[in-house]
Amino acid sequence: MTRKKILLVDDAETVLLMERMILGKSYDLVIARDGPEAVAKAVSESPDLILLDVLMPGIDGFEACKQIRGDTTSGDVPIIMVTTRGEPENMENGFRSGCTDYVSKPFTGAELLSKVRHYLGQ
Repeated sequence: MTRKKILLVDDAETVLLMERMILGKSYDLVIARDGPEAVAKAVSESPDLILLDVLMPGIDGFEACKQIRGDTTSGDVPIIMVTTRGEPENMENGFRSGCTDYVSKPFTGAELLSKVRHYLGQ
């Protein structure tokens, strides 16, 4: 069985480390550290799922999500926003930008893994 590929997008090394520890044994992981790199890798790497931070250099996660959704090759990939911005207006902005789900930091490993498995149909 082919391993699923997840694009992790965050500018904080500690968050990326935590995500890699939770997901690295079961999934192939690709890293992007800002919005423009996220958009480029969403197209070039063809991930099965994207975990996307909101507050990043370049373009923020909301704009990156819109751009990914606008691309015909990456437009239907599930995108989970993973962010410290858990306020209702930010969640609303996330869903308006096209995200599939929203996880507030700090998150638990079980919470993240459960959402990842759900959207990857596992």
